[in-house]
Amino acid sequence: MERITLFADVLLPLPVSGTFTYRVPFEMNDQISPGIRVVVQFGSRKIYTALILKVHDQPPERTPKYILSILDQEPVVRPVQMNFWKWLADYYLCTAGEVMNAALPAALKLASESKIALNPAFNSDLSVLNERQVILVEALHHRKVIAVSEVSKILELQKTIPVIKSLIDLGVIVSDEELTDPYKPKLEPFLRLCPPYSEQEDLLTGLFSRLEKSARKQSDILMTLLRISGFGAGSLKEVSQKELLKQSGGGQTSLDGLIGKGILERYHRMVSRFAPEAAEKPVESIELSEVQEKTLDAIRTEFKTRDVVLLHGVTSSGKTELYIKLIQETISQGKQVLFMLPEIALTAQIINRLRKYFGARVGIYHSRFNHHERVEVWHSVLHQGPETRPGEQRYDIVLGARSALFLPFSNLGLVIVDEEHDSSFKQYDPAPRYHGRDAALYLARLHGAKALLGSATPSVESYFNALSGKYALVELTERYGKLELPAVQVINLKEAQRIGMMKSHFSTVLLEEIEATLSRKEQVIIFQNRRGFSLRLECDLCHWMPACKFCDVTLVYHKKINQLRCHYCGYVSKIPEQCPDCHGTNIRMRGFGTEKVEEELGVIFPDAVISRMDLDTTRSKNSHQKIIEDFQEGKVDILVGTQMVTKGLDFDHVSLVCILNADNMLNYPDFRSAERAYQLMAQVSGRSGRKGKQGKVVIQSYNPEHMIIRDVVNHNYLAMFRQQIAERQKFRYPPYYRLIQIKLKHRDADALNRAADELAMMLRQQFGKRVLGPEFPMVSRIMNYYIKNILLKIEREPSLVMMKEKLMTILVEFQKRPAARSVRIIPDVDPQ
Repeated sequence: MERITLFADVLLPLPVSGTFTYRVPFEMNDQISPGIRVVVQFGSRKIYTALILKVHDQPPERTPKYILSILDQEPVVRPVQMNFWKWLADYYLCTAGEVMNAALPAALKLASESKIALNPAFNSDLSVLNERQVILVEALHHRKVIAVSEVSKILELQKTIPVIKSLIDLGVIVSDEELTDPYKPKLEPFLRLCPPYSEQEDLLTGLFSRLEKSARKQSDILMTLLRISGFGAGSLKEVSQKELLKQSGGGQTSLDGLIGKGILERYHRMVSRFAPEAAEKPVESIELSEVQEKTLDAIRTEFKTRDVVLLHGVTSSGKTELYIKLIQETISQGKQVLFMLPEIALTAQIINRLRKYFGARVGIYHSRFNHHERVEVWHSVLHQGPETRPGEQRYDIVLGARSALFLPFSNLGLVIVDEEHDSSFKQYDPAPRYHGRDAALYLARLHGAKALLGSATPSVESYFNALSGKYALVELTERYGKLELPAVQVINLKEAQRIGMMKSHFSTVLLEEIEATLSRKEQVIIFQNRRGFSLRLECDLCHWMPACKFCDVTLVYHKKINQLRCHYCGYVSKIPEQCPDCHGTNIRMRGFGTEKVEEELGVIFPDAVISRMDLDTTRSKNSHQKIIEDFQEGKVDILVGTQMVTKGLDFDHVSLVCILNADNMLNYPDFRSAERAYQLMAQVSGRSGRKGKQGKVVIQSYNPEHMIIRDVVNHNYLAMFRQQIAERQKFRYPPYYRLIQIKLKHRDADALNRAADELAMMLRQQFGKRVLGPEFPMVSRIMNYYIKNILLKIEREPSLVMMKEKLMTILVEFQKRPAARSVRIIPDVDPQ
């Protein structure tokens, strides 16, 4: 039979353009297919995991290298995923390899520095080896470990991988950093009766008689195993060793005795790392209000003719119950659901609510999972369906942050993006710099699925798309149970300071409200959008402030660790005893963050239990969940936090929300600052008043008549939207224009300036007045890299694809010029 020479186009998880063609060894012809991972040599030394995109019989122009080995028996990536990756790479101006690197869990991306050593099991028989193989083996006798880069010199040969691979195949050598899959399934010991006891009941009866006399504990273990497994009742249930010892009260020694006598057999089976939970209630038990029913019917009606619906529902209006109803309808059709949230902090509450109705059919996926957990969820989604493998969960519903987009869905029917306005959906570094909401809409389109965007404060772009007919718009304007929206009171900080009505950073009115709330055994949320203790230290004499060595920012004082810390690069410094410029000792703290708020409230309210939720307190895996659960269970009276506390959390006993400094959100120099300030204040306000009682919100501001603050007071989203949309049309911002930011980075400021000016000139020749900059951003140096930005404003009418092609042509041409040497160029489409 004639052997066909096959080639494979593979994708590498590297920031390099295009695919690479490798030769398929004849013996692998029947095992190779798109979506399978293979091991390849890339360059002279490196070995990587690559993903096969296409198998064909067309030889490349250059002689290809061979695929070294195959890692999968079946594809781990589906064709629809590959199409999704391609769209992400094209739209967000990055390489498909960068998308692959972001998409695949780390445990599915294998790489090795490829150091080799003799196999301890090698019998030293050199007669079966050729000359080059013998030379390498003898070298390994003298040196325990040799890097692949050195093998070329030893053999005086350029292509060493075939020699190394042949020795590995013969069992002569092993890789010191073996290319083995770091993912290890979780195995649990199970027990069963050995033949002939499992087949002959009379033998089993005699066995019990003997054990009753000589080994009572073994008899108890055996009896428990028969009971748990349902022996004699037809089909047998598997019995885990852990459960058997727990129910029988027996010990490991007695169990090992039964195994040693050939009565029981121990075997291992793959089990899930996630404990399966049974559903507590049927979805039908959810009783919707009349308004919710009408809203749900409106969504269903719109889905008949539209693929995307924006659900604008005020806080506490019961959007989650509508989501659950739609999820049930989708999975009853045998389809999958992706439920996206902007923050990991939100998953704990939502997962509990979903699992109440769907049990173990709900999976979670986010970056806080370890490698093994992420791969297990990946395989569970990949093998979703009736053919789900033993030991793997079946997930019809996946709840996760933006990375959940990359899971290998096969039959997606519904995508829900909750809190769709949230900027956390945007990926900043590294590439792909995608927006999770927008990417989710394209993913839904690829699967022919419906998409539901939900928010109490929709993004200006999404609401504009709904009003212009691109999306359907459904509004839910009433809180569940006809509960009133919270009453909002604004404290004028200028006036409070003038008449002496301030205590530290708190107005006396605010402190009285907190005291009254605590006296009613109700809870308080304090929102301050800055973490740390003091935002900066400053010398009273010369106004010197400690700055980061590597970034152009002042250091923030953290009292708990008694250090100054940079919130950009993590640099830490000791507290100076005196000013290094004027040697004065009067160094004062300026500004305040959540850590200081927590401490001062502890002094003012010594009997209250206070907790803090910010980046500093939520670094560990389950810290979000612990803080939220403690607050939910009433163990905490006051929760102090950054914007983490604003996002969709439901607490039954919160009746007061305090916003300490509204102005630092309003005065940020960004065209989205007013929109985001409104969203943050409206969202955190919505945490108040959720159990049959109207809540209260207190906002402290130096500018209480600011239009955004007045819109928050009046719960008037539409007024904010109209004002913002008029400004954006006037000044050419989204949604009327599309933005592409080109960031340039270099360690030398002068070299950066020259490069930025030259690139801006090239861009203006093609795009004219659409080009703004180059300009230094607010923070112009991070980790010793100076930064300059160029902004492109592109009208909605011209083809964005064509504009991007022109831009990439210019960037490729620019990178060939001397001025671009060592300059990092980072395009960011739809910057946030």
